[in-house]
Amino acid sequence: MSHDFLSFFLAWMASPGRVGAIAPSGDALAEVMTREINSSTGPVIELGPGTGAFTYKLLDRGVRQEHLTLVEYGSDFVRKLQMRFPGSRVLWMDAGRLREEALYDDNVVGAVISGLPLLNMSTRKVMSVLDGAFSYIRTGGAFYQFTYGLGCPVRRPILDRLGLKATLVDRAILNVPPAAVYRFTRRVQRGAALRAAKSRSANA
Repeated sequence: MSHDFLSFFLAWMASPGRVGAIAPSGDALAEVMTREINSSTGPVIELGPGTGAFTYKLLDRGVRQEHLTLVEYGSDFVRKLQMRFPGSRVLWMDAGRLREEALYDDNVVGAVISGLPLLNMSTRKVMSVLDGAFSYIRTGGAFYQFTYGLGCPVRRPILDRLGLKATLVDRAILNVPPAAVYRFTRRVQRGAALRAAKSRSANA
């Protein structure tokens, strides 16, 4: 773990805007980030896995390595991930280009978890990341993001533009520094909600 700390610190020194943290995430944050994910979630995409703190926890939750796609921009981190998770697909790429890549044939991904520093990114980049991620997420799936900020890491105009809603999952107070985890899901369209309500009434 001391070696992981050094790797993170050096990566942060080289590019603080891309890494956004000087140390790997702690177990308390990893627990909250992966709390709603299990073996039945299906394929999972992890953005910015770094040294794999969340990845290890996903495996503990029952997610199989072959169901993991790890998207990492830092070349040093990529090499570590390939050695630590040989059964997973590790991609050296910018998470803002997700939509340009054919990672899956259709919307089968159950969850995307992100360690990206969204607060350090431009509005355009954040929209590219979220839009690309949701192009793979199936109905009912979710995007999980942590933040060291006091509020939601994605501004309301972006959520409105992409038709998403944000929900606070929990706070990892014991993490250093303390962090919060948000779940992003597609908003239910009014027409779809009415049809679902009618269907429930008819079956009651």
